[in-house]
Amino acid sequence: MTDKYAVVGYPIGHSKSPLIHRLFAEQTGQDLTYEAILIDNEETSFKYAMADLKNRGYKGINITVPFKLDAFEYADNKSSRAESAHAINTFIFNDDGTTSGDNTDGIGLVNDIEVNGQRPFKDQRVLILGAGGAVQGILEPLLEKYPASIHIANRTAKRAEVLGQRFKTDIPVSGSGWDEIPIDKGYDIIINGTSASLDNKLPPISEQVLKPDSLVYDMMYGNEPTIFMNWAKQHQPNCSVMDGLGMLVGQAAEAFYLWRSVRPETQPVIDQVRKEMK
Repeated sequence: MTDKYAVVGYPIGHSKSPLIHRLFAEQTGQDLTYEAILIDNEETSFKYAMADLKNRGYKGINITVPFKLDAFEYADNKSSRAESAHAINTFIFNDDGTTSGDNTDGIGLVNDIEVNGQRPFKDQRVLILGAGGAVQGILEPLLEKYPASIHIANRTAKRAEVLGQRFKTDIPVSGSGWDEIPIDKGYDIIINGTSASLDNKLPPISEQVLKPDSLVYDMMYGNEPTIFMNWAKQHQPNCSVMDGLGMLVGQAAEAFYLWRSVRPETQPVIDQVRKEMK
């Protein structure tokens, strides 16, 4: 029997997830369907929608905006990644009727940078811009790769500092506002976890954070390089730049692995999705 999976959110029509999981299934020979399902809060509750999907025999669900916190509340058991992110983007519906929740966003980003970007985090000085939900989700998987240090910068300094103090680790993790980013040595890996690129804006930071061999990563993505990627290339033409499409495909690959115990290759799928976006 063909197993059923889906992504839920509001809005959901733009989602690339059905295409990504179809490509994964073709690549790995898995017998499954995957669709995008709209949940309208004015018509139904998240809890009722999940009960309905379970009754209809779905095996697992991806959760996107704005339901990741609802998913966190709903799950019967949560992975440590979900606990540290305070958000869930992947459900496994167990045979006993319980729901397991995980957050695959962070490992999606880490794998994209380490595998597709060929830049291991070990011993790297990392700068993260933003301190919202997206950044909360990446910190635990990133710390597990033993970077030399992590600095989190945010419009509200206090939020960055509090987030930096949440993790019990020997790795130096610090936080500040935009103006107090330590720039004496520059950073090996710079991750833009703000949504500024969606509005064609830049985080207000100095180009001195860049080094000639920096890897600059924007969690946002589009048909063209983001404004943040262009800014980095303008100031350091030899630096490497990546957008967040690989993170999207990477988090989907981790969810696929949780469901099917098969790990698909992400780069061919990233290339195919990018081609279809043109």
